[in-house]
Amino acid sequence: MGRARRFQWPLLLLWAAAAGPGAGQEVQTENVTVAEGGVAEITCRLHQYDGSIVVIQNPARQTLFFNGTRALKDERFQLEEFSPRRVRIRLSDARLEDEGGYFCQLYTEDTHHQIATLTVLVAPENPVVEVREQAVEGGEVELSCLVPRSRPAAVLRWYRDRKELKGVSSGQENGKVWSVASTVRFRVDRKDDGGIVICEAQNQALPSGHSKQTQYVLDVQYSPTARIHASQAVVREGDTLVLTCAVSGNPRPNQIRWNRGNESLPERAEAVGETLTLPGLVSADNGTYTCEASNKHGHARALYVLVVYDPGAVVEAQTSVPYAIVGGILALLVFLIICVLVGMVWCSVRQKGSYLTHEASGLDEQGEAREAFLNGSDGHKRKEEFFI
Repeated sequence: MGRARRFQWPLLLLWAAAAGPGAGQEVQTENVTVAEGGVAEITCRLHQYDGSIVVIQNPARQTLFFNGTRALKDERFQLEEFSPRRVRIRLSDARLEDEGGYFCQLYTEDTHHQIATLTVLVAPENPVVEVREQAVEGGEVELSCLVPRSRPAAVLRWYRDRKELKGVSSGQENGKVWSVASTVRFRVDRKDDGGIVICEAQNQALPSGHSKQTQYVLDVQYSPTARIHASQAVVREGDTLVLTCAVSGNPRPNQIRWNRGNESLPERAEAVGETLTLPGLVSADNGTYTCEASNKHGHARALYVLVVYDPGAVVEAQTSVPYAIVGGILALLVFLIICVLVGMVWCSVRQKGSYLTHEASGLDEQGEAREAFLNGSDGHKRKEEFFI
């Protein structure tokens, strides 16, 4: 049954009473709902048809078909069936102006008629998503979603990372259609750059489970970062070293500057954008190399310390190490021997000594220690101390 059948719109069955008294039910019609641009079928069922005249009219009361003959030159209307039991017309490319009541009239002794109401819905088009102002890391971004035309009014929803965001919606009726808008705000960081936000629109004009969606790719601006990558971990004299300054930022820095501490770059160095090439390395190339990048949101700097490996110098240093160790050990031994000899000499030059304790008689009576010692009695104990 065309597009109207594919959308499975509910059809409301109306039974019409005859215009004349006691004439019975002669005409039956069905209400039809169709999406704009779709196909609708309008059917009139006839009862006790005796060959009388049947007329189908549009909402403007213009005759579309008189019995089986076309009356209105509108090729979108086609007579699909004309029989004693049913008259069926087909409308393609349905428009809003086609909406209204279609009259099915049977002219017998009394006129019998019934109205089939055609309702045209408008499916929303793909929503239009716009950003209010440029998003910068650490700030908020405000997005707006607009569906300028739908019937009934479309329902708008926001999604980010498969999670629904809460938006604020508003609508305005313009004649038979609605204009609907929604806004959403959220905070962003540099990791959100390139993320996707979806605005989804739905209404009854779309098939069940279907929607119209528009994806918006977030453009979050942020300050740059820089990091230097070397072409090799160990560099020797004569090698060629390539340093690459990996830069990120939004907007992306369009100029990279290379420096070597407080010195100028070697004359052989070739700096082209993010790459610095140092051919034929020598020890004089040693130093701290920097790359710098900037955009309107900030500045970034990365460092690389270059130490050129000299195999000859390393071998010489390695051969000198054992002699240095041996010399240090010998010096330590000589120092220890000297310390021992000094201690022995000091001990040997000390003389043996003796003294009397307070047990010597006359120590308290004599005024001098020497007299007490000389006059002490033989029976007193004597203590001696020997130094070796």
